[in-house]
Amino acid sequence: MRTRSAIVSSFLNVGQITRTWMVIGATLIWCINWIGNGSLRADDGAIADGSDKQPNIKTLPGFEVELVYSVPKSEGSWVSLAVEKPGRLVASDQYGRLYRITPGDTAADTKVEPLLAKIGRAQGLLYAFDSLYVMAHAGDDQPAGLYRLRDTDADDQYDKVELILPLDGGGEHGPHAIVRSPDGQSLYICAGNHTKPPAFQTTALPATWEEDQVIPRQWDAGGHAVGIMAPGGWIAKVDPEGKSVRLVAAGFRNEYDIAFSAQGELFTYDADMEWDVGAPWYRPTRVNHVVSGAEFGWRSGTGKWPAYYPDSLGSVIDIGPGSPTGVTFGTGAKYPAKYQNAMYIADWSYGIIYALHLKPSGASYTAESELFCSAPAMQVADMVINPSDRLLYYVVGGRRTQSSLYRVHYRGTESVEFARPAPRTREQEERLLLENLWHSNMGEFAVDSIWKYLANPDRHLRYAARIALEHQPTETWKPRLSQTQDTQTTLEMCLAAVRCRVPDCKPIVMGQLSALNWDELSVEQRLHLLRVYGLASVRLSDFSAEDWQTVIAHVGQRFPNGHVHTDLELARLLTAAKHPAATATMVQLLRAAPSQEEQIHYAYCLAYATTGWAPELREDYFRWFVDSANLRGGHSFGGFLANIRKQAVESLDWNAMDAQATKSLEAVLELKPTETNPIAELEARPVVKKWSMADLISKVDAPLTGRDFENGKKMFAVTQCFKCHRFDGTGGIVGPDLSAVRRRFSKHDLLESLLEPSKVVSDQYQATMFQLADGRTVTGRVVNLNGDQYMVQEDMLNPGRLTTIKVEEIEEMKASEISMMPSGLLDTLTEDDILDLIAYLRSGGDRTFSEVAPR
Repeated sequence: MRTRSAIVSSFLNVGQITRTWMVIGATLIWCINWIGNGSLRADDGAIADGSDKQPNIKTLPGFEVELVYSVPKSEGSWVSLAVEKPGRLVASDQYGRLYRITPGDTAADTKVEPLLAKIGRAQGLLYAFDSLYVMAHAGDDQPAGLYRLRDTDADDQYDKVELILPLDGGGEHGPHAIVRSPDGQSLYICAGNHTKPPAFQTTALPATWEEDQVIPRQWDAGGHAVGIMAPGGWIAKVDPEGKSVRLVAAGFRNEYDIAFSAQGELFTYDADMEWDVGAPWYRPTRVNHVVSGAEFGWRSGTGKWPAYYPDSLGSVIDIGPGSPTGVTFGTGAKYPAKYQNAMYIADWSYGIIYALHLKPSGASYTAESELFCSAPAMQVADMVINPSDRLLYYVVGGRRTQSSLYRVHYRGTESVEFARPAPRTREQEERLLLENLWHSNMGEFAVDSIWKYLANPDRHLRYAARIALEHQPTETWKPRLSQTQDTQTTLEMCLAAVRCRVPDCKPIVMGQLSALNWDELSVEQRLHLLRVYGLASVRLSDFSAEDWQTVIAHVGQRFPNGHVHTDLELARLLTAAKHPAATATMVQLLRAAPSQEEQIHYAYCLAYATTGWAPELREDYFRWFVDSANLRGGHSFGGFLANIRKQAVESLDWNAMDAQATKSLEAVLELKPTETNPIAELEARPVVKKWSMADLISKVDAPLTGRDFENGKKMFAVTQCFKCHRFDGTGGIVGPDLSAVRRRFSKHDLLESLLEPSKVVSDQYQATMFQLADGRTVTGRVVNLNGDQYMVQEDMLNPGRLTTIKVEEIEEMKASEISMMPSGLLDTLTEDDILDLIAYLRSGGDRTFSEVAPR
């Protein structure tokens, strides 16, 4: 018999098998491939003065992109940009010095000169207070930090260089952007999660941040950010001299840039961890509304907080995989009002500038995204609006790639007069009042002012009120903890008490929580309840086994609940509670879950479950790891699966098993995963018909009533949609979220995108065709750049295998007209299956929607 350690070791090749798949690939890749942001034609926009070997940059109708300057290699690869004085810009080489640019009427007229100041390597630049502020990375004799440059002798060169705020961090997750506050009196700076927070004189986010993991966290299997603890990336307010630093928000992964709207609201575009793709803890690139005291829940490895946790805030909009860089608002640009009010965000990896159109939503915002400019390998690093000509300027560069400076004109017929910003909503004004009054100050009447907002239906108002409460001395509000009658106020008060570790609060908190009637709680309140129970278990030192029994008595019988997020959190909490009955339920959910993210979550929890195991449950659980070899994910995905299984084996109590159970389990542990065709299940289904629009359009255009919701959901899984697409809070994230398809597309367009995926191909997901000098043709998506090389993903079903193309090998680059989503995906479905699928997609997951509601 082989030793058990050998069995574990031999199985770890699951990591070797799956690690090669760096991004999820599956049958319905980019299903409804234009769903994200509509479609742009190659001739919609134009580029003037050539493109320096770039393919045509696609823009919206009426807009034109102009090359301002092609940066010679001797001047480096530019990654940051700022407006200096009227008509002039300053840029920085990622690994070198600063340059001053005076844009001309044409590229030939543009003047560029190096600044003489011995400083560079800047990923943030700002001209303010008669100074050039530089967020510099360490290099040569230059420490990292915020510098202030001044011209003291009026020779138009910065002769005084002063480090006003040293920072401990570097690389591409180091110190980043600098912007001026809306009132013009201060600076705001941001830094990625590899930058240690400086000493804050004050904090808007109470300095009580912790990891808050209800079950143990595993570090990244690829070794990234191991040992980095909360608060992660942060944003701070700094006075012009760098003497006073106030923490504004934290919990980011790597926010490269920040920007204020015309209303004075702060936003950022935070990075994903691409190695996590396919795992339940993956968070897509997303735009965050950075309110005072915000916590966005980045934690290293598997520890990232879901967006629905009440002690963090979610996103304005999720974008998907990418590499966020520059952001700015179009305020004052010589564009139509819609684009003056837009927020512009840059995706370095995929060569896209999005225009986001923000819509007030209570005390915060939602947004819709639109492709503004795009081109393969257009690695946009930073953007500014130049007030001298009111145009958007953006710089392309980074990682020693070819740099260029562009500007975007509007040549259309709409008015470009200065647009008036939309007023704030009443809820936004109330949130600002709470933030300005009570996120710093303590006062006799503070709790009375805050109290009514704890029960407000608006999440951002409740969040602002709770943060304000946590800033007050706990003795001023602890008496109310046992007196509150309102359910939402109870939940917020208990959350604040646990986070602040209010002395002797545990009996009150547990009593208040356990008295809540589960059946009367909304889904949001149930998630809130489960989170506070979990936090109490990790933050309160006197939390005991008896308290866990209280938790089990209150919520144990509610598992499974039928709501995806609620079941995920019940699994997490009941695992920590060592609830025996939860183990069999988790194994059942593991096997029934339609998405791999749900499966992995249950597998993770089960790895730490130590009670409730029967021999058949153990064997079924470990057989799942054999099957999991065909799941797809990012660079760390296979390592994560191997580590989860390793933990599960270590949790086994071999002494509690009889001889037969031991022998049977060891046989299962000996099994080795076998990689198979990821779409073998779909291909094995018999072809029903080669469906066409003519076959189905009349049925789809007719009213769809009484369709089968459950069968539609099943077809969504059968055709592998869940592997790439999120729907109703579950599924993959590498493709567009399909939850809102009904609001954006007709039934006709929906059917057409499924049957004829290449008829309209979105620029966002379009492949590039490279014609090489040796006669070869390479077609795929450019996913990374480094120096003079493109890394191209040719096979979405084997995304870890990248083809390297050197720039000098390329004779021609052009957009491919073939969709990355294969055709014929519905050919194994019956007519009823297809109609059920379409009705299911249009339902958005709402079982009461008329097309799927029972007759």
